[in-house]
Amino acid sequence: MNKPNIILINCDDLGYGDLGCYGSKLNDTPNIDKLSEEGIKFTNFYMASPVCSPSRAAMLTGCYPPRISFGSFDDNRNVLFPGSPTGLNPNEITIAKQVKNAGYNTKIIGKWHCGDQKEFLPTNYGFDSYYGIPYSNDMGRSVIPEDGSGGSFGPIDEETRSRREKFPPLPLISDNEVIQEQPDQAGITERYVEESIKFIRKNKKQPFFLYLAHMYVHLPLYAPERFINNSRNGRYGAAVSGIDWSTAMILDELKKLDLDENTLIIFTSDNGSNTRNNGSNAPLRGKKQETYEGGQRVPMIMKWPKKIPANSTSDELVSSIDFFRTISSILGIKIDNKNKIDSLDFSNVMYSPINSKSPRETFFYYKQNNLEAVRNKKWKLHQQKDGKKVSELYNLENDISEKNNVYEKYPEIVLELQKLLDECAKELGDEFSDIQGTDIRLPGKVENPSTLTSFDPNSPYYAPMYDIPDWG
Repeated sequence: MNKPNIILINCDDLGYGDLGCYGSKLNDTPNIDKLSEEGIKFTNFYMASPVCSPSRAAMLTGCYPPRISFGSFDDNRNVLFPGSPTGLNPNEITIAKQVKNAGYNTKIIGKWHCGDQKEFLPTNYGFDSYYGIPYSNDMGRSVIPEDGSGGSFGPIDEETRSRREKFPPLPLISDNEVIQEQPDQAGITERYVEESIKFIRKNKKQPFFLYLAHMYVHLPLYAPERFINNSRNGRYGAAVSGIDWSTAMILDELKKLDLDENTLIIFTSDNGSNTRNNGSNAPLRGKKQETYEGGQRVPMIMKWPKKIPANSTSDELVSSIDFFRTISSILGIKIDNKNKIDSLDFSNVMYSPINSKSPRETFFYYKQNNLEAVRNKKWKLHQQKDGKKVSELYNLENDISEKNNVYEKYPEIVLELQKLLDECAKELGDEFSDIQGTDIRLPGKVENPSTLTSFDPNSPYYAPMYDIPDWG
């Protein structure tokens, strides 16, 4: 068998209910819907965190965020900010390192968000090259309207306004060099697609791994006018259309180059929608930054012609941390057991979704370093939420929206799940219970960190859309 090309498409804040194939009636996603029809759609797929940095690091390493010390960051922030001294430890083995050792050419395009110091940029983790913005698209210079409205972020006080206006300009990076400050984000997705196609063409005769990490649909929302004019769901729908269009461009290029039959496409999102601006996690409860289902259960579609049955659906429990072992299994790559990982191989479900069971029966929900909940098969137990103890038990098989708390009704199930939580806390820790995990690795750290760019009041930066009152 020829080694398959692998394209991992990871959206930013795209919710469970944002795609037509997952029930959206507002957003037009014909090309992603077709991708689903030609492959497999997962309905019980989880990211390892409800926010960006830990979610992405976990997916790349096959580990729950606390295991790699990516649960909480400087000053107890839940994601990395520009100029942070913290990053993913370069000793961690990523999917990119795995496939590179198997002879693949590798590239990441888009959002990285695992550290912006030179020691923590993607080329240190198995990626041959990088093109993109290293963190969230709202972490650049912001010119807030005089009325302090703040667009889709809501009212902004004077202190926040002043800080955002002096924030380091957003850097666009090629490999390890800043090539532009404060790029026009309305056209950045087109640039990402262009880079993706260049990479695919360059590697049409050898196996490649492309990680395309979209800016969409993270706030603030930028989109070309053609998407805005045709959207039935405002700027949010336009941003979703941008994802759909970019997917079509990549799929079309694969077909033109006769690569589509031997390319595994993985499409997903880093966490659930924040539900602002008409984003949706329906029918799930909760949103980004929460451990209710809407925060971490997200769309996931896979396509690999002649390997994955077309028009199939799997309700099996799988997670982004399982990509590591699954891809390694598909390619026959041995895994270095030096660092413990949490990944499981679900390739059997890919190949035979009707007759196969996922090896994953249990999934733990961490918010930062707090172990808030656990799912085992159909049952989910919440033990804490936002620093407060709770007692909530849900049967996700018949209560996907987590509306009917049956905690008092099934004490034996509660006891069983609580044992799983206690065992996990011993190994990975639980800050809420003041438990230090026994199997946790240190993150990367540097002294005297600096930002990739610096604000210059005299520089003629591109005027960001933040200047426009209705930019959100």
